[in-house]
Amino acid sequence: MKISARNIIPGKVTGLKKGPVSSSITLEIAPGIEIVSSITSESAADLKLKKGQKAYAIIKASSVIIGAD
Repeated sequence: MKISARNIIPGKVTGLKKGPVSSSITLEIAPGIEIVSSITSESAADLKLKKGQKAYAIIKASSVIIGAD
């Protein structure tokens, strides 16, 4: 897999919530640390995602917003 994004975080699929249009995918990227992504259900099916499978969170953003109280 070759892509232009620089922020590629490996993880393991720990949760799948499939809906008719979108699916929520949870990746554990470190013990106790998870990233959740919403993707189309068609994409989830194409990727053949299942619990325990190795997958990657790929983050491409033109800006990162920081907030503080």
